[in-house]
Amino acid sequence: MAPLVLLHGLGSRRQVWDPLLTGLAGLDVVALDQAGASVPALADDVLARVPPPFHVAGSSMGGGVALELGRRGHALSVTAFAPIGFWGPVSRRWCQLSVSAARSCARVSDRALPRLASTAAGRIALFGLFFGHPTRVDPAAGVADARALAAWPGFQAARAAFAGHRFAAAGSLVDIPVTIAWGPRDLILPAFQARRAERLLPSARHVRLPGCGHLPFADDPAACVEVLMSTIRA
Repeated sequence: MAPLVLLHGLGSRRQVWDPLLTGLAGLDVVALDQAGASVPALADDVLARVPPPFHVAGSSMGGGVALELGRRGHALSVTAFAPIGFWGPVSRRWCQLSVSAARSCARVSDRALPRLASTAAGRIALFGLFFGHPTRVDPAAGVADARALAAWPGFQAARAAFAGHRFAAAGSLVDIPVTIAWGPRDLILPAFQARRAERLLPSARHVRLPGCGHLPFADDPAACVEVLMSTIRA
């Protein structure tokens, strides 16, 4: 079976997918770490590291990369969780500012992160921007995620490249199974953008993940696995 390539978002790391790995057991899963660049450049990086064809899933910026790989005809299926590119100027700018603020917070509070993450109130404060249920985040994983965001190489360049990225052409996406999933508690890319995705890519399956935020994997791993597996099976 062709591998499943997993792509994280801006400032994130491959371990963001860890809550799903038990449910994806039996698949050849390739979770990649990527650093700052534009969506086309990140797509080129994937192709240099994993020979196509493959199934691909991405989160946020990684969702935009996954759609780009599908558009080019390299993917057997695409699953995109809250992908970038379906924004307007205001919502794009909000995404840039909110992730930058979270990065600054992680840098300033680095030494206090373990103590803050050890309490429910602290996890809400630290992770509430990204998760619908931040108290479900594993404290150690949350601290590692925050520190990865603080130190992420190429952050400024990748964030700046968002200004030039907007989904425009479906290409080969109309010929393969594509699912776009959004959590209604998404505060980074608010879920009204899902309606824009439905208009611009009507051939895809569009699903909601109840109770989930921007990173739904810790919020409801079983639902995320089902979305992925049903897309691959299709």
